[in-house]
Amino acid sequence: MLVQSAAGLSCFQSVQPEQTSETQLRAAMADRTQEEKVLQQIDREVRMQEGAYKLLAACSQRDQALEASKSLLTCNARILALLSRLQRMRKTQILERVGHSTSEDVVPCTGKVSLSDLRIPLMWKDSEYFKNKGELHRCAVFCLLQCGTEIYDTDLVMVDRTLTDICFEDIIIFNKVGPGFQLRAELYSSSAVEDFSTAAQAPRKMSFLGGSLGCSSGKKIRAAFESVAACGYVSSDGGNMRPGHVSPPSPNQSALGPKYNLLAHTTLSIEHVREGFKTHDLTLSVTEDSPYWLPLYGNMCCRLVAQPLCIIQTVISGTLKVKLEDDVDHWENFYCILIGQTLLCYRCQEDLESDGKPLLVIPITKDTRVSMSEGDPVHGEQIVISMQPYRENRTYTATTQNTEDLHSWNTALCQHVCNMIQWKQCCDEVMKIEMPRPRKSNTVKQGSLYHEIVTPSSPRKGPANPDLSDEVRTLLSSYYKE
Repeated sequence: MLVQSAAGLSCFQSVQPEQTSETQLRAAMADRTQEEKVLQQIDREVRMQEGAYKLLAACSQRDQALEASKSLLTCNARILALLSRLQRMRKTQILERVGHSTSEDVVPCTGKVSLSDLRIPLMWKDSEYFKNKGELHRCAVFCLLQCGTEIYDTDLVMVDRTLTDICFEDIIIFNKVGPGFQLRAELYSSSAVEDFSTAAQAPRKMSFLGGSLGCSSGKKIRAAFESVAACGYVSSDGGNMRPGHVSPPSPNQSALGPKYNLLAHTTLSIEHVREGFKTHDLTLSVTEDSPYWLPLYGNMCCRLVAQPLCIIQTVISGTLKVKLEDDVDHWENFYCILIGQTLLCYRCQEDLESDGKPLLVIPITKDTRVSMSEGDPVHGEQIVISMQPYRENRTYTATTQNTEDLHSWNTALCQHVCNMIQWKQCCDEVMKIEMPRPRKSNTVKQGSLYHEIVTPSSPRKGPANPDLSDEVRTLLSSYYKE
């Protein structure tokens, strides 16, 4: 008998055939496709960055400039994350080329992670909040959330001493996230009472980034890297790209409208996932003498939930012959489906389709042990599912009509247990993820910069901007629709 671990690692220890040249070619083509997708994303973000520069150059009101500057910061953060991903992909390709495998035998499934109802309490002085004395301290604040290469920003919130909490109503959902995710939350602030310059000039247009992907990828990467470095998003240690790290603004950046500065940050992982609200510590980055400072309490509250795909999707289904009693001859055929923490056994597939109740429910949890048995001459190899809860110890035995199906079920069961072990408490129950609500479109109301620039029929106060091409107009239109 060959006993296999609960994590399902030994299910994948069989010797694999040597990789043929055809397989290597398919792998190379897949890598190339992934690389092209990343380059396309970088190309799109650089276009969005150029549009943000155009907006900053044309802004006549501070609220408009604050939104444009926020968009620019978000674009730069996404470019930096995509460049880091491209760098990791290139490193992996080099290691595989020299014979070093960087992938694990067992890779856990992905899932969705949602962060919502973000609250950051403030701690004003009594004289400021209750007696309404002292200088009015007003800042524009937003939160930047990053998990891998997925980066989202919240709505902009104006904060002064009349607020006791900074409240973000956004529901942010990250897709295809692994159980080892690191979700970094950064709080940015900009003083809303300082003057800002409207004479900002857009950077040189990197037209070769707007062309087809037939251009040299090296030029694309270098241009994107330079565009982020020009805004102070790359550290001065020779291009060490670190997501979430913002260097001091460069002289060129200081001429572009209002500035956002990192106020506080924290990093959340699977250990912080809970069904309800939870408080997390913040790391403060500024002192009280900073113009963009706010009296943070040092904590933030939010609802962080996760839905692994193995819990909400069917893993495998098909016919299994299950031994119901200790009697070796008492076997019965079932149509089975593996989903969540159960292996549901129906009399036939029609019962499943008609929402009938399963005749047998076999629990599959993080404590389940799956192994392969040599079985007997009649039924051949068998899958042994051992239950080891605290109260009872029960074993189920199953087999199939052919060896191929048997190994498919064994692999799926082992992988499923491995997924639940990796996702920990996220598999104890299905956590509810709310759908994102439509964002408040403060910038698209009549009289906004969008109507002043993009809409031809809108009256515009002040000089026209001759530098806005049709391409930029289309970009702005799609940007505000999104």
